[in-house]
Amino acid sequence: MGEIVVVRDGCGPEVLLVHGGAGPRTTWGAIAPLADRWTLAYVHRRGYPPSPPPQERQDFEVDALDLAPLFVGRPHVVAHSYGVLGTLIAAAAAPGSVRSLTLIEPPLNYLVPDDPEVARLERIGDAVLTHGMDMDPAELREFLHLAGAPIGDGPLPKEVVAGVRRAHGGRPTSEARPQLDAIRDAGVPVLVASGDHAAAVERICDALADALGGKRSVHPGAGHFVAAAPGFAEQLETFLRKSVTWRGSSSR
Repeated sequence: MGEIVVVRDGCGPEVLLVHGGAGPRTTWGAIAPLADRWTLAYVHRRGYPPSPPPQERQDFEVDALDLAPLFVGRPHVVAHSYGVLGTLIAAAAAPGSVRSLTLIEPPLNYLVPDDPEVARLERIGDAVLTHGMDMDPAELREFLHLAGAPIGDGPLPKEVVAGVRRAHGGRPTSEARPQLDAIRDAGVPVLVASGDHAAAVERICDALADALGGKRSVHPGAGHFVAAAPGFAEQLETFLRKSVTWRGSSSR
């Protein structure tokens, strides 16, 4: 299938950045100044140039295979949204290969069973992957708003439509079941971050932090794109520096 592209900037310990449905520039632009002290390694998932397109569809299992060789140097890993799924699968297969994990608003809805709001979030998220632009227009707008897409009251912007079409046919997030116990048992330092813009997302992040014995941080102000929120970059850098010796304690 060809290798994915990773663009590196800066100097210092490597921080591997794994984006979700939006590209690296949109997802990580706000933390670019960290390159003064860290090597920021921007992963471009399949379908996001200059990486090659997916052979069949967006698939978190393929993401995991792509990421595994990038863990050889034992980087810190920061992942967002759909990108968290492949990251967790790859990390669970070789937990000693990551120095730390920072996980931002992943669609791991199964961690909060019997919650109507979480169930709805899973349903409309999977509908975007299954039906794309053909799904119910009101629910599509609801999902895009939660996902931080720049939409107004008029027609959807061309770049948003292109993003929906790129995601269409992707593997549903409801099929993801990463082996979280392997990561927790290995004592990998974990930070789970969210943007305090949707109660269901907050509950998912709480549950993930509990499952991994991780720390929690909440950063309002940028919606789903938490990396752009005030204070996130500082919190991330503090966590990266402390994670060398930290062995995990759950707190919010």
